[in-house]
Amino acid sequence: MVEFHLNLFMLVVIWFSLLVVLDSSSCCPHHLNQKISQTFEKKTDRFWEYDKESNRWIEVDLPFDLVSCVNGICTKVSLIDQTPKKKEECFEQQNVVLEQGENSKSKSGNRAELEDDSNVNLDIRKRISLTKMSEASIWVTGESGSIYERFWNGVLWVIAPHDLPVSAGPAVSVFLINQTILALSEAGNLYQLYLSETSQLVWTEFSTTYQMSTHSREADSTSTPFQIKNGVVSYDGGVAFFHTMNGSLVELREIESQRWIYHGHPPGGDVAAIADAASIRPDVVFIVSSTGKLYEFDGSSNPSWKKHLHSKGSIEEILLAPSKGSILYDFYGAHSISLFLLAKTGKLVERRLYQRKWRWIIHGGPKEHRLTSIAAIEQDVTTDKIFSLFFATANGSAFEYRLPKKSDDGRLSELHLSGIGGEGSGPTQIISARRKTAFKYEWSILDAPETEGWNTEYCMEERGPSNCINGMRDEANGFGSKRPNRRKGVQTHNSYLAPSTLHSSTDKLWDQNEFLTNGINNNFRMRVMQEGRSYFFITENGSTFECLYADNLWLWLRHEHTSMMKGLLGNYNGSLFLVDTHGNLLIRDRNENELTWINGTALRKGRQIVGGPPWDRIPGKARKVTAEDALFFVSKNGRLVQFTVALRKFKWKDCRKPPNTKIAYIVDQEMFRDNIVFAVGRNGRLYQYNKVTELWHEHLQSPHLILSTLPGTAMRQSSQTLAGSIFMVAQDGGLVEYQWRTLEGWNWIEHGTPYKDGKVYLRYMDQRTWKWKSYGFPSVKNMIVDNQKTTGKQDDSNEICSGEDTTDDNNERNAQCFNDQNRNCDSKVASIRPIPFSEDALIFELRDGRLAELRRADDLQWEWLHIIGTPTSLCFSIHWSMIL
Repeated sequence: MVEFHLNLFMLVVIWFSLLVVLDSSSCCPHHLNQKISQTFEKKTDRFWEYDKESNRWIEVDLPFDLVSCVNGICTKVSLIDQTPKKKEECFEQQNVVLEQGENSKSKSGNRAELEDDSNVNLDIRKRISLTKMSEASIWVTGESGSIYERFWNGVLWVIAPHDLPVSAGPAVSVFLINQTILALSEAGNLYQLYLSETSQLVWTEFSTTYQMSTHSREADSTSTPFQIKNGVVSYDGGVAFFHTMNGSLVELREIESQRWIYHGHPPGGDVAAIADAASIRPDVVFIVSSTGKLYEFDGSSNPSWKKHLHSKGSIEEILLAPSKGSILYDFYGAHSISLFLLAKTGKLVERRLYQRKWRWIIHGGPKEHRLTSIAAIEQDVTTDKIFSLFFATANGSAFEYRLPKKSDDGRLSELHLSGIGGEGSGPTQIISARRKTAFKYEWSILDAPETEGWNTEYCMEERGPSNCINGMRDEANGFGSKRPNRRKGVQTHNSYLAPSTLHSSTDKLWDQNEFLTNGINNNFRMRVMQEGRSYFFITENGSTFECLYADNLWLWLRHEHTSMMKGLLGNYNGSLFLVDTHGNLLIRDRNENELTWINGTALRKGRQIVGGPPWDRIPGKARKVTAEDALFFVSKNGRLVQFTVALRKFKWKDCRKPPNTKIAYIVDQEMFRDNIVFAVGRNGRLYQYNKVTELWHEHLQSPHLILSTLPGTAMRQSSQTLAGSIFMVAQDGGLVEYQWRTLEGWNWIEHGTPYKDGKVYLRYMDQRTWKWKSYGFPSVKNMIVDNQKTTGKQDDSNEICSGEDTTDDNNERNAQCFNDQNRNCDSKVASIRPIPFSEDALIFELRDGRLAELRRADDLQWEWLHIIGTPTSLCFSIHWSMIL
């Protein structure tokens, strides 16, 4: 090769399209299979020079002189001239040749399907391969035939060369077999990587000779050498299968003893590529022949080779491309196996084994693209609902093909004649002979019970087994036993809120930093630990405090951590779950009397999160403890994640997200329905996730009803009925109820909104009419009046504020009186989500950072009990002690 020393510039040839080899005298070849000329071949009219002064590439005009400079003396050595004929003429002539069919292919098989410039087929790079050795090491064979490793050295990713000896020639691929690294050269020889005594990596030639095994009909006592074309390592990495240059299958069984087993080739065919090696069973290998047929080799069966035929009457026979495939297990049912392959047409085909029967399925491919290679991502398809295959195309594009798993929501379905069957008809229904029966079949769907994750009536301990026998359902709530006619559909609610915010920008709303700051702070600032005795509070500066009642005294306890906290997302069995400013899940774990911090995000498959369940349990209701207990969170990328907490065996699980949207908040976790998580998407619509079937469902909702991205509140009338509601907030601030009744099903009810003035309102029903009742906000004056009504004593407000009475009650009122007059105090209620401290008490946060307790006196009467000063508030409303 002649090297030209160019002055101040370099020349780079950019390939924009794949052209056939051109000789020096003509733009277009006479025949595509003509022997390649060894002279200089110009395949483009675009060249660039590198200008060191401007540090940029500059396109040059043709003709262009090639200059060689030696010791300051420059001479012209060659000339780059324009191509005599236009590129379009070359395409026309070459396309005529390509239309002749398979005979126009070159011996290397690298046929180029010439198209327009927008969809040009690239040449197949035979030598490029990628081999994953570990999470921190990837070995690559480059186009030049070199071998290099990209690995993580603990600080950054670096490149390390591992080239074969010069005598070995260029490398084709690298294999990892039982922790032994082998490399294949283009000449068909194997080389093993050793660590020498001087701690240097050295390549040594690996023996490629075999003794004829019993699988061959021929007998040969001598060693037979062979050259390898390529191979595939088995699923477990223990053995490797290779196909030789002459189209035979060989197996490398042992590395140390270099034991080879010869399997020959299928009758009437050869081995062009190994599609899969021992993924289905240890001795089963799938190969593709040069004629595009699929064969199966099973060393434990007789005969060993089997041909996969097409079913009779098939429209077209599938001819496969010589390439590796991908295996998918149990995706279409128990014990199902799918082998995905590429056809010669560039389309995706599947060979599926299900219920002991093989089938061919054609999946096609992206429009105007030809698939050339396939790779599958490793997933646990028993839990994930999407399986992805990734493809490279002939023009250099990459595509993902998603296979949704078939939905199975656990419900029952009955196919019956119209009017005969369903839940309203028994097995001994009498049909009148005079009645002309219409032989029309229809489906009736029976909801799955709550034990399977849904909401139909079922026999439970509280209601007694006679409920199912007698058919009595919700009689205590005025409902009979007759079920509604579900086939008529669910009635829609016509009075929906105006879509005033339908056009709002979700990009601005879902800015990650803004969401972490506002979303968590507004909804997860407080959490109850022990009902009526202990709750946690996150301050504005990210500190974590616990308000604890001990020895007849309320104490503030500080829980130190190196990270600043953003929210409190749940508690379970005495442990608190928090999220810091970076989105990490941190656990304040209580084991007997010991308190420790655990980084949940740092655990295996841990996620960064932005939200959690609104409540941990209903106050006054005992928690049902099971071995499957888990908390649900919303990840940073808008997916629902499950975090198992039972027995402190922490484990993450990705529950994905609904189609076409991401999760904004969890509306309710298993309060309204066991095994069901209700969530609102970032599109303002309501969804549910079923823990048992692991499926997502979208609820019926008017397009004009847009829900805000806020948690909700679930309410059940009693534990003996499934009737109840989920209350949410619409995007314009109105209260929305999603109600379930046995006879009516689901129904949307809109309650509007009271005045937005920093007061607390109660929404209640009075004789079948919904009403609002205001409880204002806490103030010293109101509390004094309430105290006078209770005690009958007319206190003088000046005397109360003077501090003359030294009792604890008066000291508290004096502090409240003082703080209400302080300019730093604002006792109006902040727009922060309150918490139910007990069955009869709520804790609210005020605008000035203090807290206030609202306690129930009777069913409709609630009273502000006291204002609670916090460690960081400038208004101290009570005497409190702090333990730092």
